[in-house]
Amino acid sequence: MIETIKTNKELRLQTLNVVLALILMVIAKLIETQFKTASIILWGLAFLIGGFFKAVEGLQATVENKALNVEILMLLAALAAFLTRDFQEGAILIFIFAVSGVLETYANTKSEKALTSLLELAPQTAIMMINDEEVEVDVEQLRIDDVVIVKVGQQIPVDGVIVQGATSINEAAITGEFVPVYKAEHDGVYAGTLNLDSTILVKIIKDAKDSTMQKIVDFVREAQASQTQSQSFVDRFEKVYVYGVIVMALLVMFVPYFMKWLPFDQSFYKGVIVLVVGSPCAVVASITPAILSSLSYGANHGILIKGGSHFDQIRFTNTVVFDKTGTITTGKPEVVDFVMSATIDREWLLHTVVNIERDSSHPLARAIVNHYKDVPPLTLMTSEVSGAGMASDVQGHHIQVGKFDYEDAHGLGEAQQTFLMQGMSLVDVIIDGKLVGFIALQDTVRHDATEVVKALNAMHMETVLLSGDRINSVETIAKQTHIQAVHAECLPECKVDYIKELKDKGHHVMMLGDGINDAPALAHANVGVAMGDATDVSLETADVVFINNKLTNVLSLVKLSKKAHRIITQNLVFSISVIAYLLISNLFVDLRLTHGVIAHEGSTILVILNSLRLLRD
Repeated sequence: MIETIKTNKELRLQTLNVVLALILMVIAKLIETQFKTASIILWGLAFLIGGFFKAVEGLQATVENKALNVEILMLLAALAAFLTRDFQEGAILIFIFAVSGVLETYANTKSEKALTSLLELAPQTAIMMINDEEVEVDVEQLRIDDVVIVKVGQQIPVDGVIVQGATSINEAAITGEFVPVYKAEHDGVYAGTLNLDSTILVKIIKDAKDSTMQKIVDFVREAQASQTQSQSFVDRFEKVYVYGVIVMALLVMFVPYFMKWLPFDQSFYKGVIVLVVGSPCAVVASITPAILSSLSYGANHGILIKGGSHFDQIRFTNTVVFDKTGTITTGKPEVVDFVMSATIDREWLLHTVVNIERDSSHPLARAIVNHYKDVPPLTLMTSEVSGAGMASDVQGHHIQVGKFDYEDAHGLGEAQQTFLMQGMSLVDVIIDGKLVGFIALQDTVRHDATEVVKALNAMHMETVLLSGDRINSVETIAKQTHIQAVHAECLPECKVDYIKELKDKGHHVMMLGDGINDAPALAHANVGVAMGDATDVSLETADVVFINNKLTNVLSLVKLSKKAHRIITQNLVFSISVIAYLLISNLFVDLRLTHGVIAHEGSTILVILNSLRLLRD
């Protein structure tokens, strides 16, 4: 917020200076025939006032980076114009340069405002029940496990879980989706979202500084601070190019004079024009505003891109790898049947298995616990085996729930095959190495999965379904959604190996996932994408997060990246063409400094405006 206030203040001061400079220039022009000395003084004041911010910016950058920059080029050109008594042209040069600076600051402010507007949605106070009275307290005073009251029409002050009541929540501030979402007890809610229907009690699970909304803003600011390959190249190019322009300007100033081709005043004037029109202002401004606008647009539409370098990679994607559960499917499977050996105590096994699964975050485990929510709790010591499931020692027996190897199918093999042929997922129950039962679950495909996959296929991208589930279940989902290739029964290390294999074959891989076991694969993909319901590990590992959990964001992400690249290319081609045209024109025709300034700085303004188109849909 402080950074935003600072940026807004800078924008206001820069705008004020530009307006004052314009007023002085108009007055100087009006009185130049009758009051020449006063007119020169006014041109000088316009020069000093209009160029103040750019002069400070250029000098600071030169000292910090120990290298000249475009601001210094402009100052040298303007000073040279004043030395040749071209006061009007020197002032106009600085004025137009200052206008482009204001516009660039405006572009940065607009991108920042798009982010801080999210934070402004979160209320600064909350209502707590203290001594049977409703008391309004500052959000910063709230602690984890406190319970707050959120009434109809109020915004939720912190991330939490509903502990009493049910309502519809407008989550547009987080997800960009304006369709209300129904929330009941045990459902999570986000700070800044709006309670629509009825009063709820919310238990706090995160401090205000760690809220999802704050994380979104922090991630995007971090992303905006990072550079794409194009930005890094332009920065290096600028440092070298500036010296080249100075050398070229000196040659144009003095060579024609010493060769007796032109009088000194004309050759010097042409050298000043080289300083102006040869400056890479528009080239430098071609990339950063476009990247900032893209990242801000994404954040406001449920797509959190964590870095400009990651954003740069998206347009090269030719292979999209989907995890199955929670990505292509809803991740909310339903229990179809619990098949057990006839020799086992059904009630005891059900009670034990459900309580073992309570400690797992896997979607299948959550579905089992939710389906058997009336099973009474039991305190057990459990452990999670990555890529396999949960295990616990109970009453002298080692019980495994998930997908483990076993010695004896206990006569359940045929029943397993029946469910597997229907594409269902099975959670095995193994006691002391012997299969004693299994739970059959059916997951549902996301309503937009087929549409997304078909669109990717039409874009000539290879689509792959990667899952730890059995081959029958994975192939059924792949066929239903038109995914081209399948890789099933993968442990986390197997997923990583498969991603590496694809990359070694020349594929540029985007991986989408949501679970702990997806995190290593997300990290190894060229672009790792985590769904909004992903575990914290996956969210931290991924390069992109779909906050609104919409699979169609894949298409939006690819289109946004390609559009940004197209606009950056347009900017670079246009700006370089203008510079080349002006430099050549200056050599062969009598180009006026004013015309060169207008054309050169006009191109800078145009590329910035072109980049701002990315803030719109």
